[in-house]
Amino acid sequence: DLKHHTLDAEASPTKTPKRQRQIHTASMLTSMTTALIRTATRRTATPALGAVRNLNLHEYQSAKIMADCGVNVPFGLPAQTVDEAVAAADRIGDEEVVIKSQILAGGRGLGTFKSGLQGGVHVIKSSEVKEYAEKMLGGTLVTKQSGPEGKPVNTVLLAKKMSLAREFYFAIMMDRASGGPLIIACSEGGTSIEDLAESHPEKIIKVPVDLKLGLTEEQAMQVVDGLTVAGDKAAAAEQIKALYNLFVSKDCTMVEVNPLAEDTEGNLIAADAKIGFDDNAEFRQKDVFEQRDFTQEDPREVDAGKWDLNYIGLDGNIGCMVNGAGLAMSTMDIISLNGGSPANFLDVGGSANTEQVKNAFEIITSDPAVKAILVNIFGGIMKCDIIAQGIIEASRELDLTVPVVVRLEGTNVEIGKKMLEESGLALITADDLDDAAEKAVAAIQTA
Repeated sequence: DLKHHTLDAEASPTKTPKRQRQIHTASMLTSMTTALIRTATRRTATPALGAVRNLNLHEYQSAKIMADCGVNVPFGLPAQTVDEAVAAADRIGDEEVVIKSQILAGGRGLGTFKSGLQGGVHVIKSSEVKEYAEKMLGGTLVTKQSGPEGKPVNTVLLAKKMSLAREFYFAIMMDRASGGPLIIACSEGGTSIEDLAESHPEKIIKVPVDLKLGLTEEQAMQVVDGLTVAGDKAAAAEQIKALYNLFVSKDCTMVEVNPLAEDTEGNLIAADAKIGFDDNAEFRQKDVFEQRDFTQEDPREVDAGKWDLNYIGLDGNIGCMVNGAGLAMSTMDIISLNGGSPANFLDVGGSANTEQVKNAFEIITSDPAVKAILVNIFGGIMKCDIIAQGIIEASRELDLTVPVVVRLEGTNVEIGKKMLEESGLALITADDLDDAAEKAVAAIQTA
């Protein structure tokens, strides 16, 4: 999670106190199970390091895809207006319905709207739908996973109230350790699985699946037994296999069902559906990717994606522009070690052009918290003169008012440095990364 952790890949041991390195190392030693659960329960569409940004869909979108793949889901209808919500409740035709806020963050049931309304999921009388839809649509829901800024609620899901006897947790994701899909399941679900994984890890079952062999009948039954299903176990195993086939056929990075419930007749039902998709498969999953909801994402990250830049906004005040994920992480660490705080992760990649560099500056400076910018480029494929030209043009066109510290090294470095020197701009040059970080922090302190 970049908002809470950076790596010291390039930090010099001689400049990092031993105690600080020990604390830094200890912070990474979390249990494997908890780490996997935390990965599964993040709903926000956060870019990965490198070129992949994984797509997440809303519950109602995921439920439709699941149903098409043979997974049992509750009947529900999405609504984007109050009138549509009332009409959906009328179509369901029951005395009570479930109304669910649709945001790309977990913990909705325990969330709070900024207006003061408690909970993003409610079981209500059909006659109350208009009242609740008016309060929820257009509001901002803050949950444990959304961050304090919350997420906008532009859609609500009206779902049929189910008679559920028991609730389980179920998820499939890619696992580095086993080199393939990993099924994670628990006989307790419907609440915070993250907390359960920390307090009772023995209740979590994990079943690695060989991609070549697929999910075997024995493995499906192992999951069913681990969930302690009381109904038809053969039918339950078919549901587990349908969920696995969905994961593979739709190029998913994650399929999470919380809760995977058992109704009073013993049927397994995916009562809440969340699915993440690998962006590398967009070319063959076009119908899925057309459903992307940009309103749930940081607009800066959306803009960065348009220019093939990898950007993640953080909470600091020193903007970073770097080429290469490892160097970017090192830059962020050394800024922190020098008493500063990175405002973002931004990797321009190895083949950025002048226009991309200019847009990178525009995205960085769109954050009002940014008080200085540190450019750290090691030119291999990426040429230093290209970066220098982008910096010069961005500085002139954007009328930058914050200090800009530039460290260049590698291909065409002398040409790049000369361009910066002759530009007439008040740019601060640095000899190495330590020097650059020190100057960036000092620039803020003296501003």
